[in-house]
Amino acid sequence: MRLRVSVAFALPDSQEVVEVELAEGATIADALAAARVAERMPGYADGRHAVGVWSRRRDLATKLREGDRVEVYRPLQADPKVARRARAGAKTSSTRSRSGR
Repeated sequence: MRLRVSVAFALPDSQEVVEVELAEGATIADALAAARVAERMPGYADGRHAVGVWSRRRDLATKLREGDRVEVYRPLQADPKVARRARAGAKTSSTRSRSGR
């Protein structure tokens, strides 16, 4: 039996979703190889970057099911917690009182 999955990956200037057909029992690593992610996205399919299925991080050995969407995640450019703290600290105090008067 065969199963169809999609492999999604994005670079800063482009994104692709590739449909692949795999044998039953295929893994995320098999899907990445079938979609030729290593050629299309050099440096991201070498196992050092996070991958997942439907927005949930998974291991390369995770078995896939019909209709799964495999995703390759790029590293964050900024830590969300640090960025939020910087935005919160940069705000100036308001000249209006809290009571609205």
